[in-house]
Amino acid sequence: MLLADVLHAQGNIIRVDFYKDPFVINVGQSLNVDLPDNPTAKNLQAAQQQLQITNTKPLIDALLAYKNEHKLNDWMYYQLIRRVAQQIAPKDINYAKYTFYKWFILNGSGYDARLALSHNKVIFYVYNKEEIRDIPYFMVDDKQFVCLNIHDYANANLNDDPPKPVPLPVPGDARSFSYKVNLMPDFRPNMEVEKDLSFQYAHKTYHFKVKVNADQQNAFINYPGVDFETYFNIPLSKETYSSLIPILKKNVIGMDEKTGVDYLMRFTRYAFLYENDEQNYGKEKRLSPGETLASNYSDCDDRAALFFYLVKEIYNLPMIAMLYPTHITMAVGFNKPVGEPIIYKGKAYSVCEPTPQAEDLSIGQLSAKLKSVPFKIVYAYEPR
Repeated sequence: MLLADVLHAQGNIIRVDFYKDPFVINVGQSLNVDLPDNPTAKNLQAAQQQLQITNTKPLIDALLAYKNEHKLNDWMYYQLIRRVAQQIAPKDINYAKYTFYKWFILNGSGYDARLALSHNKVIFYVYNKEEIRDIPYFMVDDKQFVCLNIHDYANANLNDDPPKPVPLPVPGDARSFSYKVNLMPDFRPNMEVEKDLSFQYAHKTYHFKVKVNADQQNAFINYPGVDFETYFNIPLSKETYSSLIPILKKNVIGMDEKTGVDYLMRFTRYAFLYENDEQNYGKEKRLSPGETLASNYSDCDDRAALFFYLVKEIYNLPMIAMLYPTHITMAVGFNKPVGEPIIYKGKAYSVCEPTPQAEDLSIGQLSAKLKSVPFKIVYAYEPR
């Protein structure tokens, strides 16, 4: 079952309570297709043909209207599709049928989505133009298709039995799917909780009550590793933003710019407990700023993204992300650099370490263990 969903099928009524406004539609019995648990390509083609003669337009139109009204990006739209498919065909009863409906709806919504079969596994791919890591992909006519459901097959190695694409129709003007999240939707208010955060700065303890939402965390459970520009620009929800950013802005009033950035650096460094992803999740997982604020533990990736978001929102300064073999840190472009500057494209940046280190690092100081280690700039932000 999908985590933390409140999904109630009442007769032919589908109701998804995940975002602030519920998605509700009467789909009728005609959406039900015959599909075995371990389908063949012919089974999937027959199910597609069965739905093709059914009036599925009201469902697709209603979903797209909801997407447009609530300004859902592709990833958040897919979270809605998952929950609608779960209503029609619960995944723990017939996973193949659940996956088929996800494909059918995404395909019907205008995306180039594909199905393939591998060792009794139904593999669900979608056309994507972005740099995505940690999930399988395959190339068709120089187009990259990434796997949307590999998380449902623990420890699966698709190289052992390469998926065989199922010949199914694709919309003529099918578009690519994007993982960019530029606007956070409103989630259910009843899933909102207040989280207490605190840290010390200049011999004073600062306390925060930050509003976080469990549904937002659930929306990112299977979010893959995206490029750093996409990752660093995932925004906070309106509720989280309004409970934190105005207070941070108030607290830095009277501080000069460098002191204010130092305050944000130490908030990011000390208001959360540290634990690496292998210990916490058993694998590498980058948390969005909202997830970092909601989580009990976070690592250097998570803090770099949160620090970037806070500095961008409050001071909007140039920044670079410096990736080492086992660490990532940030550097900020001030009018006058602090300490030994990092020079990138002729501009000087001062290191701002948002993750706890053995040393109590100030702005412009790099951990001793990193001083002779090569790094690369994986993202550069320049305010417009």
